[in-house]
Amino acid sequence: MRVAVVAGPDPGHAFPAIALCLRLRAAGDDPVLFTGPRWFEAAEGAGIEVRRLKGLAPRAGDDDADAGQRIHDRAAHISTEILPDLREWGPDLVVSDVLTVGGGMAAERLDIPWVELSPHPLYLPSKGLPPIGSGLAPGVGLRGRARDAFLRRMTARAIALGDRQRAAARASIGLPEADPGPAARLIATLPALESPRPDWPAEARLIGPLLWEPTDAVLPLPPGDDPLVMVAPSTAATGVGSMAETVLAALDGAGVRVVVSMLDTPPVEIPPWATAGLGRQDELLRHADVVVGGGGHGLLAKTLSAGVPIVTVPGGGDQWELANRAARQGGSVLVRPFDGPAVRNAVQRILGDPAYRRAAGAAAATAAEVSDPVEICHRVAETVRAR
Repeated sequence: MRVAVVAGPDPGHAFPAIALCLRLRAAGDDPVLFTGPRWFEAAEGAGIEVRRLKGLAPRAGDDDADAGQRIHDRAAHISTEILPDLREWGPDLVVSDVLTVGGGMAAERLDIPWVELSPHPLYLPSKGLPPIGSGLAPGVGLRGRARDAFLRRMTARAIALGDRQRAAARASIGLPEADPGPAARLIATLPALESPRPDWPAEARLIGPLLWEPTDAVLPLPPGDDPLVMVAPSTAATGVGSMAETVLAALDGAGVRVVVSMLDTPPVEIPPWATAGLGRQDELLRHADVVVGGGGHGLLAKTLSAGVPIVTVPGGGDQWELANRAARQGGSVLVRPFDGPAVRNAVQRILGDPAYRRAAGAAAATAAEVSDPVEICHRVAETVRAR
């Protein structure tokens, strides 16, 4: 089966797309990844065929402060830009990242079945949950349910605006305003990070985190046998800044060793009880006692999947929602606002209480409850062929 996987170059979305391509290839399928050039070399080194995802650059007149326009209008533009490449390659199925809607629109224009890849929990609104992004647990009792209903009414206008923007974007490229949606939604998270809801969509399937390492390098561990703290600054533009420097200063004299794992250039001054650079995080997690990082889903899911507790320092976007879910699950301590002494206290709290590692292990165990994304992709393509 020929599968086009479409995702933007942000690591939180490109890495799961690459991981899915590898799963598809291992099953005997022929995937091609449409993304930005940042990860071409690494993806090709892993044996994945890549093509440039055209239309990513902002256009004159685009308003990136308007999330709806950024997602929907640019998606329509992207769908037009990649249409010739998709038509030429002739995939049997398109997998489109939840933020790169243009892949799904292009598939619909070519009458190709498509599925949506969400590299995080399901963020569709629900009548049984508070608004996604609030970080709140579902309300309990009459007051709790009334609170959630009130908050949903407060966000309904923004959701309706997004629906209108999606409809207008679809109409601008000749699609019906009513969006039929994908044939399936691949929700790439741990069940432990999902919130039960009474209206779970029939087409949505939990498939577990899609994890991929952008390097084969292994960072050396600092000498000694003190507890090991892995620090992983957020790769998202909305993440907190100066995390590595602040955490290193905060943990000085705390009786721990530190490994700073980051895609970008590490801090200039590294103390003797620390190392820093780009290295395989899965290998570091085999040794780590605790992780400190942003609330992005990639690191959070990778850490809990390894059964390691994490101090989350959420920035903007969905990081607040995810950090609160992890804290409620029990495998994380949330620190906000970002403060060195607060991070130090959180690290020591986790190291001093084995309940956090037990909770992280329990989160990891929920990975056994997920579906196979490759099987779902095959089923969608076969269902369409049988019609």
